Amino acid sequence: MLPRTYDAQNCSIARALEVLGDRWTLLVIRDAFLGVRRFDDFQRDLGVARNVLSERLQRLVDEGVLERHRYQKRPERFEYRLGKKGIDLWPAIMTLMQWGDRYYAPPDGPPRVVRHRDCGGAVTEHLTCGTCGAELTARDVVSEPGPGARAQAAA
Repeated sequence: MLPRTYDAQNCSIARALEVLGDRWTLLVIRDAFLGVRRFDDFQRDLGVARNVLSERLQRLVDEGVLERHRYQKRPERFEYRLGKKGIDLWPAIMTLMQWGDRYYAPPDGPPRVVRHRDCGGAVTEHLTCGTCGAELTARDVVSEPGPGARAQAAA
């Protein structure tokens, strides 16, 4: 089993893995990019145990990847939004998604499609718009179900 920390390694990838290196964490971040904000919605979408989700959310808040915002006083409830560190993960998340689409998408196509909000062009591997050529950030795009999602829903 891999250690949780990599103190003996002088490596930025190892340090990033200390924060992001498990599947639930990356899926929480994916859902945050898709607009999921509340604990129950994360839990319902991911099917993760509540204690595991609570630990991952707290860790991401502690690291500044997510920010916690109160949306209700009684009972006190919070939602989770991407912080600067989280938004800065967009290129990595997009590249990982594109890699997964290239090698593991369902036969009908990718489960999600990310498009330039302004013109509807697809995001290229260089994170530019395939139609107008604009350089894109997380705030410039929208995500929608792709052909692989529709095929899954029909099955």
